[in-house]
Amino acid sequence: MKQILVIDDNLANLKNIQLQLSDAYQVLLAKSGGQALKICVQRIPDLILLDVDMPEMDGFETLRRLKDNLILSRIPVIFLTANQDVATEIRALESGVVDFITKPVEKSILLHRLKLHLDFSQYRQNLEETVRELEDSIVLTFSEMIENRDKGTGDHVQRTRIYVTLLGRELIHQRHFAEELNEKEMSLITRASLLHDVGKIGISDTILLKPGRLDDAEFAIMKTHTTIGAGILDTMYERTPTQHYLKYAKQIAEGHHEKFDGSGYPRGLAEDAIPLCSRIMAVADVYDAVVADRVYRKAMTTQEAYNLIVAGKGSHFDPRIIDAFEVVHADMEKVAKRRSAALETAAMEG
Repeated sequence: MKQILVIDDNLANLKNIQLQLSDAYQVLLAKSGGQALKICVQRIPDLILLDVDMPEMDGFETLRRLKDNLILSRIPVIFLTANQDVATEIRALESGVVDFITKPVEKSILLHRLKLHLDFSQYRQNLEETVRELEDSIVLTFSEMIENRDKGTGDHVQRTRIYVTLLGRELIHQRHFAEELNEKEMSLITRASLLHDVGKIGISDTILLKPGRLDDAEFAIMKTHTTIGAGILDTMYERTPTQHYLKYAKQIAEGHHEKFDGSGYPRGLAEDAIPLCSRIMAVADVYDAVVADRVYRKAMTTQEAYNLIVAGKGSHFDPRIIDAFEVVHADMEKVAKRRSAALETAAMEG
């Protein structure tokens, strides 16, 4: 059942609207904008009916605070008011409300408007999901084309995306980064993680496919894949500024080889100066790299990889992310072992 949040400082108005809607919707009530914002943190409604004229925080200020929140800004808002002034109505529509209903509210009009805007909101969500799936498919294909130049890293981007998701969800649960990490931001970071090695498109095959360890000069060139990738993604973000995941993609591409103690590259950043998304990606990237065979070394076991990652706590990696890693490692291990099993099967069939 769809949830409708009604915000009005008049208790009689709240009860009247609740009575009109309770047969068709789950109705949440708030007597002030502040109370409504607290409700939205716990239970995100499908639509908000918002009174304009309220003391302390009026409808316009409440709306502004909703729009300042990336998640809550997507909720359709209908203004309720007894004021039929044209200037107020224009201001309301310019502020981002989807509709404007005058009080006293007539039940049939209210139900019709609610259905209209809920249906449109659902259509928009479905359309955005379809576009997002298409974009993800294109990004994944592009990333895999770059990845497939290096025959030793099969399906690396897909596995690291899973690792990033597992780590991110645990970090949200542990609330280490409550002010900057939520489900919405994490979904953008997960999408962005696919592009972490996009800069390798600018590295020559002579270096990328070398059957052995790189010398110092070659490694210096290899390290530039971070800044090359950041440049590519910065240009993409400038051209498509509505694609917010590209902001994270740039940070990840540039920063996933930085180390918590400042000894990484390309900029030698340390601790919280390294973007959070890059710190998460660093753990996922190293874990996947060390459990895979390379021409110059054999793969570590998942236990050895676990020990290596935990040993890097506070030096290579953010200690708070290692706290999350220790919790979700069993799930990461399953992903890694599926890869090993698939390679063994392919070798036997070959």
